[in-house]
Amino acid sequence: MSSPFDEWFGKRRRIGSWFPDIDEMMREMDRMMQEAFKNFEQQVPKNLVKERKLDDGSVVREMGPIVYGYSVKIGPDGKPEVRKFGNIDAFPNLLGGGLSVKEEREPLVDVIRGKDELRVVAEVPGVSKENLRVTADENSVTIESVTGQPRYHKRVELPDMVDPKAAKSTYKNGILEISFRLKGRSGSGVSINIE
Repeated sequence: MSSPFDEWFGKRRRIGSWFPDIDEMMREMDRMMQEAFKNFEQQVPKNLVKERKLDDGSVVREMGPIVYGYSVKIGPDGKPEVRKFGNIDAFPNLLGGGLSVKEEREPLVDVIRGKDELRVVAEVPGVSKENLRVTADENSVTIESVTGQPRYHKRVELPDMVDPKAAKSTYKNGILEISFRLKGRSGSGVSINIE
């Protein structure tokens, strides 16, 4: 018996023969995700499972929001960098069987290095600026929503040391952008106000 997930995975588009390595990597990720989605419903946190009664009296179970994705880009060394986002933690548990669903999502985050600065851009849609909290030290930045739904949390290790006290950030239309000045000395973590 096929599941809705089998149908979805069967319809996925392939990149094609122009990028055979990436196409093979995506086929392998699809295979791992199909395996992980077996017995999926038992692993969903109870607050993400809802039942509602239809007009005809029948009851429908709904799960969600369940978010999983990955972005692939070519790094400065010419090798692909794969970054995951969402609230499914699939890769560490695949060999042990199954996956885990978290209440918090990992936002899609990109780190962009300039000549004198480092920018962190995160997609955190559906959250008001007042519900976001950003903290940083010279080696990492943590982005989280503190109340409401959806919930986000992500700690990002930075590739270079930064001056967190000189950080500036903006938040508009679900996009959080944090700019750091590159630096080389140590210090303690600081909060960053969001403009």
